[in-house]
Amino acid sequence: MVFLIARRLVRCMVLFLVSLVLSYALASTALDPRAYFEDRRPAPSARVVDRELARLGMDDRAPLPERFAHWADRAVHGDLGRTIDDQSVSAEFGRRIGVSVRLLLVGTVAGTAVGTLAGMWAAVRRGGLGDRALAGFSFAVLCVPTFVLALLLKTGALAVNRAAGGNVVKYTGEHTPGLQGDWSVHLRDTAAHLVLPALCVALAAIALYSRYQRAATLDVLAADHLRTARAKGLTPGRALLRHGLRISLVPMTVFFSFGVLTLVTGAVFTERVFGWPGMGSWLIDSVEKGDVNSVVAVNGFAAAVVLLAGLVADVLHALLDPRVRRP
Repeated sequence: MVFLIARRLVRCMVLFLVSLVLSYALASTALDPRAYFEDRRPAPSARVVDRELARLGMDDRAPLPERFAHWADRAVHGDLGRTIDDQSVSAEFGRRIGVSVRLLLVGTVAGTAVGTLAGMWAAVRRGGLGDRALAGFSFAVLCVPTFVLALLLKTGALAVNRAAGGNVVKYTGEHTPGLQGDWSVHLRDTAAHLVLPALCVALAAIALYSRYQRAATLDVLAADHLRTARAKGLTPGRALLRHGLRISLVPMTVFFSFGVLTLVTGAVFTERVFGWPGMGSWLIDSVEKGDVNSVVAVNGFAAAVVLLAGLVADVLHALLDPRVRRP
């Protein structure tokens, strides 16, 4: 098991480094930080623009390998460079990572758990009213883009607040500005602001994972040992829990590592709609400005999240299936 985890860690580190190289190359060639300065009024001179871009490490006229070498040398020592507005990328990264991690962690864990349980429940009741209702819900959510789903939730919150005559449902920002009180007051306020964005992420996870888990569970229910258990008098649910639960969860661990990328992408739009100052809103602002260093930092965060999810999936797969642990 230790050897398996060590091997997966080495692979994740190599993939992370490759993703950083590709992210820097794509951001440096696709974005135009020079236009951000040239569009100012009054427009600075070409010499001033060149000097500012060189100071920020975004000089598009310098060779790409040279720019990347300078950026990588600073990054190794914990300096991710400067933003296009001359702020520390590392400081901005540290301020925003907690916001995005909190949203992704709550939404993904809740959505994965509920989706997995709902998929198994629907498989046991195949063809019933609950199975059909879950299928309709899943297809409806999967057909709706994430930003539309976020806007629908926000519109619903506005309707509830108007009907209640007060700010019952929090739908904008990470917390209430100027809120006074002790830590418990701030904790409740943060949790209240987290409900709708986390629900938006969780709904997508529930719809995605419930369909996959239902199909995986149906395959297990059709296995010979499950049919034998049911022939001995066990209900489908009891037979699944006693003899098929571990087998039905194995495909889910593999699918989880691929589904996290979809959830991370959706969280970008979720943060934007609900006004959360996380990595998603930072990415959109940075792309608009042509901020190469910030875009690379956000891409590195996304790559780390996806690779970490893959590592967790591999460990869970090994725990559920002993054959994977064999050298």
